[in-house]
Amino acid sequence: MKIEKATLGAGCFWCVEAIYSSLKGVIKVTPGYSGGQIENPNYEQVYTDTTGHVEVVQIQFDSSIVPYSRLM
Repeated sequence: MKIEKATLGAGCFWCVEAIYSSLKGVIKVTPGYSGGQIENPNYEQVYTDTTGHVEVVQIQFDSSIVPYSRLM
């Protein structure tokens, strides 16, 4: 087993979370935000497009089952 992590930006992390969660070899998918000017923003703040944050998912995966290139 070779556990790795990848953090990917996406337009809507809920949709992306569902897709990656269904892949064999993906252990955990955690949605969140990256960048921006305020610490620990909530969805309503980010949704206004004024904080500078983007929606991301962090994927924990077993690269011996699903390689990084497949996640891309």
